[in-house]
Amino acid sequence: MKKSLKQTVRTVVFLALAIIMLWVSFKDIDFRELWISLKRAQYLWLIPAIAISLLGFFIRAKRWSLLMEPLGYKPGLMNTFHAVASGYFANLIIPRLGELTKCAALGRKEKIPFDRLVGTMLAERTIDVLTTLAILGITLITGLTSAGSFLSENVFDPAGKHLSASAGTVIIILALVILAAAALVVLYFVMRKKLHDRPFFRKIYEFGDGISHGLKSIARMKKKWEFIMLTVLLWIAYLFMSFFPLLCLKSTSGLGITGALFILVVGSFGMAAPVQSGLGAYHWIVSRGLLVAYGIPLEEGLAYATLSHESQIVMIAITGSISIFALFGRKGGKILSSAVSETGA
Repeated sequence: MKKSLKQTVRTVVFLALAIIMLWVSFKDIDFRELWISLKRAQYLWLIPAIAISLLGFFIRAKRWSLLMEPLGYKPGLMNTFHAVASGYFANLIIPRLGELTKCAALGRKEKIPFDRLVGTMLAERTIDVLTTLAILGITLITGLTSAGSFLSENVFDPAGKHLSASAGTVIIILALVILAAAALVVLYFVMRKKLHDRPFFRKIYEFGDGISHGLKSIARMKKKWEFIMLTVLLWIAYLFMSFFPLLCLKSTSGLGITGALFILVVGSFGMAAPVQSGLGAYHWIVSRGLLVAYGIPLEEGLAYATLSHESQIVMIAITGSISIFALFGRKGGKILSSAVSETGA
């Protein structure tokens, strides 16, 4: 299958899934009440949320550049910012494409090997996952029982029941994963000397080496405290990105920072869904979460989710388009698409 056709099929499939998720989110609500909530909303509170989101892009760009320094690369902050924004823009088209897109964009602009950037991106994502788990653990330990009970009833328990019902399938998949991992270890380490001279395997080994160097950048990073501080600031920014849209609606304006923390925790599960920027999944889990945890009517919860999510989508679309132009000019779309295609995405 040609790459362009493959990408089109992937886009259509994920978009169809997002539409299904939106239908599930909105099928049981009163659209008249939703419209009234949106009409009465105080939209000015979205401005600080959007401004903080842009600040978050700069924090991500600066933090990412710290991971590149041990590898001997010091890309410009603005180019790194534009690469990050381009990545978010790509996620609007195909989920998870943004990670490769930002690496391809910065690699093409700053002449940095793509595989090295992928390694730093994986290191960055590992830190983000660990931070998310830490925040989830803290909220459960410190008594934010609304988040714990909601996630337990709507995420963990259903997943556990599903896994129990299909234990045989899970065991088979796990066995296949272990076998595949063992085969990769043998090919990469044991058979390397014999296979390295073959062009196909040489490219694989070189790419693997680049990722390995990128991952090791955490251990070799000199500015570890700056990296930690930027990570803390990034998640504080995410917290206030959830907080300010609460002030748009009378029904949610009193939830405060605790409510924003709840949304940050449960919303992260929606954003992790394999749909474009959490479309539909974020709306469902946030609206149902606000209903269960705080008694906020579905229409009000969906109004909040729509205001919060769609304002960010518009900002990402505008900023991403500008960033692609800033990096590569009028032919930015074609150049970036070509760079991503070269990565095999």
